[in-house]
Amino acid sequence: MHLPRQRGPLHDLPDTPEAYDAVLADVTDQALARLTPEGGLEHPDCTDDVGDTSLGITSLLALAWQRGKDPRLPEAVRRSLAFHLERRVYRDDNPGYPNLRVRDSGLPYARYVLRPGAHPIGDWPSTVWALLQAVDVLDLVDGLVPDEQRAALLDVARGYWRWLTEATFFNPQEAGNQAIGCVVGGLMLARHLPGHEGTAVRSRALELYREEIRAHRVRDRGALLPPEHGGAYDNNYGPISLSFLAQAHIVSGEEVFAEDGDTLARYIDARLTGGGFDNGGPRYSEQHSGFEAVLGLRYFGARVGADLGRYRGDTRWGRHAVKADGGVDGHFAWMLVWQIQDPTRWHRTPSNGFSRHQLRSGTVSVAFDDRMTPAVVEAGGTYCLPAAVNRQHGHGPVADGFLLCRPMGEVRVRDARAGGLTAKLVTKPVVGRDHVLRHVRSLYVTDGTLLWVTVAVERLDGTPYLLAGMPYAADDGDRVRRTAEAAVGAAGALRLTHPASSGPEHFDARAELTQEQAAFALAADPRGYGDPDEGWRHLVSSTALEADPLPGGPEDLTVFAVRYGSAEPLRVSVEHAEAGLTVRTDAFTAVLGDPAGDARGEPELTLRAAP
Repeated sequence: MHLPRQRGPLHDLPDTPEAYDAVLADVTDQALARLTPEGGLEHPDCTDDVGDTSLGITSLLALAWQRGKDPRLPEAVRRSLAFHLERRVYRDDNPGYPNLRVRDSGLPYARYVLRPGAHPIGDWPSTVWALLQAVDVLDLVDGLVPDEQRAALLDVARGYWRWLTEATFFNPQEAGNQAIGCVVGGLMLARHLPGHEGTAVRSRALELYREEIRAHRVRDRGALLPPEHGGAYDNNYGPISLSFLAQAHIVSGEEVFAEDGDTLARYIDARLTGGGFDNGGPRYSEQHSGFEAVLGLRYFGARVGADLGRYRGDTRWGRHAVKADGGVDGHFAWMLVWQIQDPTRWHRTPSNGFSRHQLRSGTVSVAFDDRMTPAVVEAGGTYCLPAAVNRQHGHGPVADGFLLCRPMGEVRVRDARAGGLTAKLVTKPVVGRDHVLRHVRSLYVTDGTLLWVTVAVERLDGTPYLLAGMPYAADDGDRVRRTAEAAVGAAGALRLTHPASSGPEHFDARAELTQEQAAFALAADPRGYGDPDEGWRHLVSSTALEADPLPGGPEDLTVFAVRYGSAEPLRVSVEHAEAGLTVRTDAFTAVLGDPAGDARGEPELTLRAAP
């Protein structure tokens, strides 16, 4: 079983001018064959997200004409533009739409579903999308359509902006990508408006960004991010927001968009595995965007010097939106227009500096969450997610059923490199059920192929073990397949356990079920509207790697040692002395200094590769 949407890295798709001309040629052929007598270019199977789609194809045809002057295109552009203006612009209030501030305004808007009263909640983003398609067409149709038709489109675009910012509440779904998209629409529209009107629209767009988006950013993993459907980041919509920030900066030149895009780009770089796998978010835990993310990942990847194109997108949408039969759909077409127009090329080498929330080298990476607990461990082409035990999720020591990974105080981090090795030491104070404060020290070391993890904590009674993750997915060519296995070795006994109970609260990785499906089954609201991450937090137990303590370790400590990427026996020794904790393996020696010896209480880490 393969994950349905995480496919190839987005930077593997050719993005030369010749490649894009071939894409536009294919779109042209499909569109001309589809064009209805009325001028419609919608896919026959399009029922929702429909209000902007014909106009989106029109914009692609206009761009194709600008690049190739195909004589078949001017008539198709004029007819399809007339279709949108006559049949897809609505001025009567949609029955049941809950977010109006002004009734019977007469301002134009686009519908998510054409039938009156059918799912009206989607009309706000559909109107944002229609505005963006409209301003793209306005940019591209000089000399292609009659002046009166262009003037009519400009009037509709002006009305879309007013409906979005005057007749309705702004950003009613609390979706950062939609809100930033609206701002981009205003900035692009302003360039087509005369004098003070254009200046006023631009000022209003910038004001909305500052006061309605930027002022409400959410902090995650040390970064302030545009909120996405109530959360800090979503692995489908987050990269789309990055694309909108890129276009906002290209269009306006305002530095605030560059600064916020750089922040979001570095955040994505830190949370993304080396292989491009990612999951999590308040809307879709595993659904990934495709071409919608390319502009932002490429533009800001080049700015911050990171290979963000490793992001595994849904390459079925690698060029443009498609329906089940593979036919082109005009939804989000502006993203293809923008990425074709932008000359930035992919930055393909990893960023060089240390990142607090990531350890990465070669084919090994660890992405850490806000508590500096591994969110994804990648080694040997396998991705391990945090496991669950007794409703507790994470990665760390378990004593008497209690998982010691939630910090009770400041989490400190120290990074080091030596002899081809990269290491990260994480120290966090934790409190158990006995209310005793303990210090968990977790050392992560990689040579780019294998990952060694050593965890030490004050002596634990009973039969403690290390909860070392849940094998979940593995690379399989240009796809990612579900798995319940991982090549892992340990210094103590190692077990791969599965839930003893059944039901949605217990995730058995051997089942043909994705994490996204399981998370939505536990969410409070229906799939597509609820928060799968909130649902996943209700998980009671999961498949888990469990490692027993290191035999013969220090008397005053309980120490665990595992290695990801190889199931061969792991040889490791640990000594605790006044100078600190010394960890020796066949590959390295590391000394974890006593924080009490540092004037600021910071942990010390000395790393040396084995001779």
